[in-house]
Amino acid sequence: MPRKLVVANWKMHGNLISNHQLMIDYLDRLSALNTVDVVVCVPYPYLAQAQSLLNGSVIAWGAQNLSKDSVGAFTGEVSANMLNDFGATYVIIGHSERATAYCESDENIAAKFMQAKSHGLTPILCVGETLIEREAGVMEMVVAKQIDTIINRYGAEIFSGAVVSYEPIWAIGTGLAATPDQAQSMHEFIRNRIASHNKEAASALKILYGGSVNPQNAVQLFRMQDIDGGLIGKCSLSAQEFEGVCRAAS
Repeated sequence: MPRKLVVANWKMHGNLISNHQLMIDYLDRLSALNTVDVVVCVPYPYLAQAQSLLNGSVIAWGAQNLSKDSVGAFTGEVSANMLNDFGATYVIIGHSERATAYCESDENIAAKFMQAKSHGLTPILCVGETLIEREAGVMEMVVAKQIDTIINRYGAEIFSGAVVSYEPIWAIGTGLAATPDQAQSMHEFIRNRIASHNKEAASALKILYGGSVNPQNAVQLFRMQDIDGGLIGKCSLSAQEFEGVCRAAS
């Protein structure tokens, strides 16, 4: 069975002191856990700190966003090459909190996905629907559009070795979570959507579930056939709870 992947998304939390303690606690709790891949995605200013503390460990690190451009007069942006300089290997693309607050279009997110892939970074593409869209029964149509925008621009093969995170927007930070069956259904839909264009890419793709994952519901979620791990928000800020999620994945 392929190794599962658990990604911590700290969002806009932390400082030098609290980050140091949290990462040391991660290492203490997870260093012997060699059956699951673990990544922590930190705010930009703390990439150097993550590199210093995690280099050579079982935990990889990454960023929460990147620019769709390689270089230029784009004040406030951070490029893929800049992430490479700090040893980042993963980057979150199109998280709904960014797409909503900063009006990121599917086309903009697709360009960022390509930037990550072309610079040796593993993109973690976030897709998902709102509660209104789920209640209207159009959740698959919404997610298909997010996936198809990338396929139409760059081809389905670009998903080989990448990560997709299904995050029902109504479950992020709310304490609600999709049922294991709901999550599995969407994960299967995503894999089949990509497989309809390129079966090899679909089989080499990890699909994570994100949306109020905790040590209790992770056990059932991670047993589903097409759930390859999780993108963890709130629980990643507690080393104890994050360990519980990682152990559920192992």
